[in-house]
Amino acid sequence: MLEVIGLSQGYRRNPVIRDLHLTLGSGAFGLLGPNGAGKSTLLRTLATISPPGRPEQLKLFGEPLTSRKQLRAARRRIGYLPQSFAHPPSFTVTDFVRHCAWLREVPGPRIASAAAEALERVDLTGQAHLPLRKLSGGMLRRAGIAQAICAEPDLIILDEPTNGLDPRQRVGLRQVLRDLAQKSCVVLSTHLVEDVSHICPRIGVLYEGQLRFDGTAGDLATLETGTQSGDTALERGYTAALDAPPLNSDPMRGVV
Repeated sequence: MLEVIGLSQGYRRNPVIRDLHLTLGSGAFGLLGPNGAGKSTLLRTLATISPPGRPEQLKLFGEPLTSRKQLRAARRRIGYLPQSFAHPPSFTVTDFVRHCAWLREVPGPRIASAAAEALERVDLTGQAHLPLRKLSGGMLRRAGIAQAICAEPDLIILDEPTNGLDPRQRVGLRQVLRDLAQKSCVVLSTHLVEDVSHICPRIGVLYEGQLRFDGTAGDLATLETGTQSGDTALERGYTAALDAPPLNSDPMRGVV
């Protein structure tokens, strides 16, 4: 689905992502890392919001995006939830999800049914008629998830999708994402190690713009040495991974 080849990304000579290599197919990939590690910058690049330094550093669906036509075609196949998103407060929940589907050029006859299915998946059918301004923070987050998964795009990119969700909603979302990952490539960033371990067979730890770990939750847990902080072996393994050397020196690491 996507291939990152030596990606470097930054702002005003301040590197945020440095020489990063990553290849992903269908399935769920969880991205962990502290604030400022570069997670949102990487996801924005994968979502084609921020262009890579050079076109050849990012391939989506088998090819670099070197033309407007290629970029437009790729965006039809991407669903993206940023950490925060603009929304017309007077739009109803249904209007918002349908509008986002239209922007992504989902075929017109499919939009209504795809939007209704997405809202059902995030348990917002009962609020579908409400204007966005009347939603709680958790409901608004679920509306954002609904627009990202509407019509089951091939690449689904979610930045902190469980923010504001209660435990029951988080559990429900885990199952939704596991189902979608059967066919789509699902990339999600979160601070919650537990969510990643339940959703993603494969986990990456990003720190200072470089991957420090790429493997399974079990592999991550084995990194703990007994000296790290954390309540579980997985949390301690995550802490240990932050001190590991970057994987970027071997471009074949992280290929599946």
